[in-house]
Amino acid sequence: MGSLLKRLTCPADLQELTSKELQWLSKEIRRFLVDAVSKTGGHLGPNLGVVELTIALHRVFHSPFDTIIFDTGHQAYVHKLLTGRQDFSHLREVDGLSGYPSREESVHDVVENSHASTALSWALGVALAKKAQGDTSWTVAVIGDGALTGGMAWEALNNISDHNDIKLMIVVNDNGRSYAPTIGGLSHHLDALRTNPKYERTLEWGKKHLRSKGKPGEVAYEALHGMKEGIKDFIAPQEMFSDLHLKYAGPVNGHDVVATEFTLTRASEFDGPIIVHVITQKGRGYTPAESHDGDHFHAIGPIHPETGLPVKAERFGWTKIFAEEIVSIAHDDPTIVTVTAAMLEPVGLKPFSQHFPERVYDVGIAEQHAATMCAGLAFKGFHPVFAVYATFLNRAFDQVLMDVALHKCPVTIMLDRAGITGADGPSHNGMWDIAMLAIVPDLRVGAPRDESRLRELLREACAYDKGPTVLRYPKGTVANELPAIEKCDGYDVIFRSTTGQVTTNTSTAPGTPASVPTSSPHSAVADIVVVSAGAMALTAYRAAEKFISEAEGATVTVIDPRWLLPVHHNLIDRCEQADIVVTIEDGLAPGGFGSQLRDRLPMEWKGIFLQHGIPHKFLHTDTREALIKQSHMDVDSVVASVKKAMRL
Repeated sequence: MGSLLKRLTCPADLQELTSKELQWLSKEIRRFLVDAVSKTGGHLGPNLGVVELTIALHRVFHSPFDTIIFDTGHQAYVHKLLTGRQDFSHLREVDGLSGYPSREESVHDVVENSHASTALSWALGVALAKKAQGDTSWTVAVIGDGALTGGMAWEALNNISDHNDIKLMIVVNDNGRSYAPTIGGLSHHLDALRTNPKYERTLEWGKKHLRSKGKPGEVAYEALHGMKEGIKDFIAPQEMFSDLHLKYAGPVNGHDVVATEFTLTRASEFDGPIIVHVITQKGRGYTPAESHDGDHFHAIGPIHPETGLPVKAERFGWTKIFAEEIVSIAHDDPTIVTVTAAMLEPVGLKPFSQHFPERVYDVGIAEQHAATMCAGLAFKGFHPVFAVYATFLNRAFDQVLMDVALHKCPVTIMLDRAGITGADGPSHNGMWDIAMLAIVPDLRVGAPRDESRLRELLREACAYDKGPTVLRYPKGTVANELPAIEKCDGYDVIFRSTTGQVTTNTSTAPGTPASVPTSSPHSAVADIVVVSAGAMALTAYRAAEKFISEAEGATVTVIDPRWLLPVHHNLIDRCEQADIVVTIEDGLAPGGFGSQLRDRLPMEWKGIFLQHGIPHKFLHTDTREALIKQSHMDVDSVVASVKKAMRL
């Protein structure tokens, strides 16, 4: 039959294919996804599950005339293929395709939707605008993969029910999963709809009795079998949607492209908002994904496509250290409980759930609810540890401020993947947390520089009972140990040079000799203090090492505050004595840690303050290393800024 996929240049080309060709195309798309994503990494499982559904959507609706919005956007790879984007060789890389819908890539993409549960609000806004403009096209929101567990989706549903004259279709992609099995009462209700025996018994009765009555009975059975939305209204009352007065169609097998297309077509004949319930299987058609109970290959790095095994074994990272230490702490402290927003494995709480299954709470994709629930747990004497990606804490800021901090609740929030992450694009960089949390009174923010400090800070946070604490750490592997050469009240000194010498602990410090001669022809006398935030300590260390070899007479001290916020008064005192203060943080520079320290130095201080952090803009997709360099947070950039300040 040849490659059908290569013949497709736009969604309209799908109209020419027969039902047999559509089945062939589905298989071809799955082979393409496994081959392409295994090379680059990305969201494989969700896209294997929506192949037929996406084909049916593009056969029934006419993008971009009809507006199709995916929630979450990580299930839009098939949509990209059907809209002319078939070069996946640089997926999630600079100048390659985004891992999410992207307006820069195509007119078929509307929302760069990588934070879940927002599509229904977007879709309602679009549909209302179309109505006001006399536009008769459809707006379709494809929501699923756990996104309906988010409260914002239900706020939108409640509002959608007030508008019975808009052409808005809500396609529920029900795969029973988010990252892990979907949590909550909604999930149980969808399970009931999928497996309702009354429905199956009614169809079986119709098949047995009606078909025996000749042609009239045959017609009656076909009507009974085809109008599934009517049957469901009769035998499975729609508690989920009846109070909202929303029309419901389904459930339909989302891997039967003909049945799915038929259901969508029938639903599009209804002149108002309607919900279409589609059953899919995450990881469909790829045995390693189907058999992976954890998350069905939700998101993967490069793998061997034949086996599904990683190309490179994962090194020991920050998340695994947290996973180990929180289990150890909980063994000694029965008040420790943990909370996750549908990300048990990615944030490192699976080992905790295996040791303490009754002490872990998965709330679904509902970060706002999670934060406030932690406040309630703390009120009754527990110490909740909420583990969440840094980018997703943005969604729960009001709850952290008004429910947790205002009530001085002893809650620990672990921010995984803080700072620059790179490949997942602008929405997934965890760069906002320090600047955002700096305005919360009495909240402590810590940043470990290495494994030992993560374990230490986590224990300190879990023992703190006067208010909330936040610990942040980046994506990836952990740097070598950087032991303190001096522990002060409020900070650690990890590097100190004098004229011609460096003071360091050489037993574990990364590659610095006990003495480094200063042989540069330049001569400058300055007391330089470099203050690093968390994992940027190694950059600060190496920048100091490089600088003293090029600037004779300068002394450099590298300080790790451990707790960034509130800024400790002893750190302020030490910086006040310096001629030049340099800060390096893997977070937003405006309003970040460096800004907080600078603002607390006395007005009469005459020194030079150099701040290195993420600029005030959305970062494009690239590697973490490249983005750090572009943001002038690398060793050479730090050294160059100090030399420029000293006019060297």
